[in-house]
Amino acid sequence: MNKEKVITNCISFVKKELQNAEGGHDWFHIERVFKNTILIAKAEKVDVFVVSLAALLHDIADPKFNNGDEKIGPKKATQFLIDENVPKKISKHVINIIKYMSFKNSFDKNLQNFKTKEFEVVQDADRLDAIGAIGIARCFNYGGFKNRPLYNPEIIPNLTMTKEEYKNSTAPTINHFYEKLLLLKDKMNTETGKQIATDRHLFMEKYLEQFYNELNGIK
Repeated sequence: MNKEKVITNCISFVKKELQNAEGGHDWFHIERVFKNTILIAKAEKVDVFVVSLAALLHDIADPKFNNGDEKIGPKKATQFLIDENVPKKISKHVINIIKYMSFKNSFDKNLQNFKTKEFEVVQDADRLDAIGAIGIARCFNYGGFKNRPLYNPEIIPNLTMTKEEYKNSTAPTINHFYEKLLLLKDKMNTETGKQIATDRHLFMEKYLEQFYNELNGIK
């Protein structure tokens, strides 16, 4: 098995699969997560081949765009790995990372048992793309895609929601900052992830301050 060839083929496969994807979950999101993964991996003792494949395949069929079906993504990823003759042990590791890394799974204690250094690296890389300037852009892009209001003072953020409530939420986009984005800094696994997340978190706080100032006609 030629690892470089597998990665090249994986990039081509993902680009084709996501060519019509929503802007916050398209190839460019995957590319950013892939780059974040390689950056974080430099400071961690991990299998770079495993984290590269997991990063590239982690959103191959996001449940949000597949009627909530959480099995389609792992199935597509598994088939690709089989077609590329990736050893079963590596494939299983990659698929487990994909299955368990999503933020929504943090609501389910039964799905928090799987954790490897490779998992931690890819999860951090994905979460970094959900915060900061790009995280804000992705948040509002998805809110627009779902035709959600920007803000509604009568609908307060739900900080005690279940996994199902999170998946089915139709709350205003600004609520998502409090229900997810602002929580990610303290959920980072790696030192590199924590350092990058700190700066991006501060940017989001500054953004929200400006948002409310403009909302209230202060400046």
